[in-house]
Amino acid sequence: MPNGSLSPPARLCLLAWDPARPGTADTARLHHLVRAGALAELARRGLLVDDDGIATPVDLDRRTGDAVLDGLLDLVRESVPRRWRAWVRPYARVTFDAVREQLVAGGYLRAEKKRVLGVFPSVDHVLARVAAARVLREEAREVLDGPLPAREVPARDALVVALAAAAELRALGPVGDRARRRGRIEELTACGATAAPGLGKVLREVRAAVSAEAARAVTPAGG
Repeated sequence: MPNGSLSPPARLCLLAWDPARPGTADTARLHHLVRAGALAELARRGLLVDDDGIATPVDLDRRTGDAVLDGLLDLVRESVPRRWRAWVRPYARVTFDAVREQLVAGGYLRAEKKRVLGVFPSVDHVLARVAAARVLREEAREVLDGPLPAREVPARDALVVALAAAAELRALGPVGDRARRRGRIEELTACGATAAPGLGKVLREVRAAVSAEAARAVTPAGG
């Protein structure tokens, strides 16, 4: 996938912006998806490990050099122990806002100031690098639908697409054959899991949490 300097949570965030409508993002529960991507990336790097289902820091001194990942790592270190799924929601907007600002700093998004009702200051985030976002979408769809065998997909790309599919991002296109796509997602999850010991369990946990949040986002009140 392109934009190799972007972290998995940044890629997941950028995938939500529609190149056809640069001012529009697929924002339903996006903050939870971005948080899940950050958790998975910390596990991939070996900075968070699974200890009987608990997301556990392994070294109090190690850093990633990425402000978003280090901020989440500090939050996990300073908080009461939680299971992986339970980390997808708390303060997720903080992680999302930090990732979005990274994309602004990198020129992928543009922050446009405005006033609501002509009085209250606000900011819209608009896609600035439309071509980069379009290529990211195209390659994500290729990872999800083939033709490359899942075992040949780089683990980092497999991780990103498996999580994006769990959130049902519109960027990945129509589902079509649901059974085939579910099988492909399982294959990509297994591929992503090869990057670090125990990562498979982590990916399944955060993926399940993202799926639950996506379902909650579309469930009518009282449904």
